[in-house]
Amino acid sequence: MSPTPKDVSTFFEGSATTGPYGEAQRLRALQSLDVLDTPREERFDRVTRLAQRVFDVPMVSVTLIDEDRQWRKSFVGLDGPVAQREGAFCDAAIRSSATLVVPDAITDEIFHDNPFVSGPPGVRFYAGHPLEAPGGERVGTLCILDVKPRELTPGENALLRDLAGWVQNELQRDAELERAGAVQRGLLPSRTPDVAGYAFAATCRPARGVGGDFYDWYATGDDLHLSLADVMGKGMAAAIVAATSRAVLRSTSRTPDVGDALTTADEVLSLDLAEVGTFVTCFHARLEPSSGRVTYSDAGHGLGFVLRADGTSEHLRTDGLPLGLGTGDERRASTVTLDPGDRLLCFSDGLVDLFDIAEDALSIILDAAVAAGSAQATMETLAALRPVVFQPDDLTVLVVERLTA
Repeated sequence: MSPTPKDVSTFFEGSATTGPYGEAQRLRALQSLDVLDTPREERFDRVTRLAQRVFDVPMVSVTLIDEDRQWRKSFVGLDGPVAQREGAFCDAAIRSSATLVVPDAITDEIFHDNPFVSGPPGVRFYAGHPLEAPGGERVGTLCILDVKPRELTPGENALLRDLAGWVQNELQRDAELERAGAVQRGLLPSRTPDVAGYAFAATCRPARGVGGDFYDWYATGDDLHLSLADVMGKGMAAAIVAATSRAVLRSTSRTPDVGDALTTADEVLSLDLAEVGTFVTCFHARLEPSSGRVTYSDAGHGLGFVLRADGTSEHLRTDGLPLGLGTGDERRASTVTLDPGDRLLCFSDGLVDLFDIAEDALSIILDAAVAAGSAQATMETLAALRPVVFQPDDLTVLVVERLTA
């Protein structure tokens, strides 16, 4: 049931709140969505175009109600993204959980002198359904407007609610992903290791706010364990598996042989990975700083390299399969030594996926890495290799440099 003119009048007199919470909390919820003043996005523009077509109206907007302004995330038929909040249709619409319908604004006792009615664009009809933040706070509307008076049928009302739900899901999904992303970022190492004679650099950039890549490093006695793993898939499900895999790998730190550590991790993870239908590739290594000796085992990852000080590179190949395939194979360890000026480099296939041809990608990546020099410069250079605008997969880079005297 739509609000009545009396209801709307009461709203503007301030006796009704803008949702189940106070205005201050509503504004905090709006800010937490992190969407105000962001560029237009096709996922919202798609809804406004569809609404314009199915309702046959000249104006549609996804409007968010800020403290003293309306800001439109997506709109068609309107002059720009910002309008005043005071006395606005959408400000009234967020005061109720129902769709606000104004059949003819000229004859409406509340809106007849609204600047949008008495002046350009000459609005006569308005219908807006509120959009809620994850906590239930009403933060904006999906609204349709016309320069002719009209009614909204029950079927049209239901369709507007459905389209508003679509927009709301997009807004809430972003908020949930941001919270999950903050948790996931908290699981990554908070600082680089302090190991005399070495420099470290790493980055992890999910494709969707949260993702299935991770890197890790932690000391075990005088040695340092290093891991980079990639869960098949992206988004929330991959992030959950990644967090579990990280915890399991850390639990194997007392296992002296890194091959045995991956074998144990595979045994622990296999059932869970099979249930969700995924697998994990992983490069796992132990660095002995005094000698530069790196003992490593690779579970189907295949993207570990040593960049030598003389400009050459070595691919750290192994024949291990990914974790979670249920083969029960015993993992083997190999060794390589980092001499002064050498770098250990490992990255996820998200870096390779930025290029059309994998073979060309590896050549470009390694040439750029060799030329970069230091661990930090290597990480920054590879993280900036973005020949495409869209990042199709999670991207993670880990670099260890043995410094020259």
